[in-house]
Amino acid sequence: MLLKLLQLSIRNILRHRRRNGVMLAAIVVAVAAVVLMSSLIRGMQEDLAETAVASLLGHVKVLAPGYRDDPGIQRSFALAEDWASEVDEGAVAGWAARVRVPAVIMSERGTRGVQFVGVNPAQEGISFLGGAKIVGEFLRDGADGRILVGRALAEQLETKVGRRLVIITQGADGLSREAGFRIAGLYEAQGENLEKAFAFTGVDALQRLLGAPAFTELSIRLHEEPALAPMKERLAARLTDLDVLDWRELAPQAAAMFLFADAAIFIWFLIMMGALVFGLVNTLVTSVMERVRELGMLRALGMRPSSVVLQVVLEAGILMLMGVAVGVALAGAVIYWLADGIDLSLWAEGVETFGMSTVLRPVALAEDVLLIVAMSLALGVAASLYPAWRAVKVRLLEALGR
Repeated sequence: MLLKLLQLSIRNILRHRRRNGVMLAAIVVAVAAVVLMSSLIRGMQEDLAETAVASLLGHVKVLAPGYRDDPGIQRSFALAEDWASEVDEGAVAGWAARVRVPAVIMSERGTRGVQFVGVNPAQEGISFLGGAKIVGEFLRDGADGRILVGRALAEQLETKVGRRLVIITQGADGLSREAGFRIAGLYEAQGENLEKAFAFTGVDALQRLLGAPAFTELSIRLHEEPALAPMKERLAARLTDLDVLDWRELAPQAAAMFLFADAAIFIWFLIMMGALVFGLVNTLVTSVMERVRELGMLRALGMRPSSVVLQVVLEAGILMLMGVAVGVALAGAVIYWLADGIDLSLWAEGVETFGMSTVLRPVALAEDVLLIVAMSLALGVAASLYPAWRAVKVRLLEALGR
């Protein structure tokens, strides 16, 4: 019986090729648009998280109490050599202990406020600095007393590699410290905001300048986001006198945009599929009304009402299944074509405001695609129930009299 109903459904679809073809094309476009848009939103989501984590935050950061309200070397901490003994190394991609203090940087032609950061170059593979393009030389080690500044900051200060810059900051005793640093190199980051915000030197050199053999932050990068919560709990239990924060707490704007992405995917799906459902219902109702006599004859020959309902549902299901399959394949082809990313450099200033890079790469998650497929098929079946009910309500005498 099911095979016969399936044959009838396919015959009805083929009998009205133009109308059903238009409906099929609408389903393909809607499904492809939803899958493609969800992949772009997921790409934006991952980009936001990656940019936040790479901008010296890490997935988890350890700070001295009060440092966020009043950053300075006075709110620093000593780091024991065995601090990592209770940390799951399998989850950790790397860590970096730094000194970060607010400072004024001066050249012969300009003065700017920056975050002056002492780093160990060997540890900075976890941040944007590790992969940044360098014009000139990178810092050799933690004892390197030269300075690394961003290309955009160097342009503002009208200086270049090899020139000297003067740094003024506050030491551990509360007094001003002033020192000259020769520019080792200029780094290029994804976005001028980073290039203008940070200047780097060796961590040992900065500790000597400030008169404090301590650190102001410890950043930890993980291999996977799901390991963040247990790692944060483990560190909080180990470093009880320090603040242990994750990147969402340190970058609330990026975190809010990250959470908005999930809602955006669902809203986009409802908009596209909501419009599609109305079209599908209209097509099926039209098909039923054109086949009133046929349905009456089938009922007169003994077809049960449940079989009439199943036939209409099968017809909608076949249309939706074909459209979903082609739509997903089309979206996959477009995503593959966009694998190198979409260049947003023309809108760089606005993009950077949201904490994103200037290249947006689509990310298609299997769970998103499966959810879209399942919800599309479910909506297709739901959309067919009203036309199926109309088909059952056809009176036999009225149908046979047509």
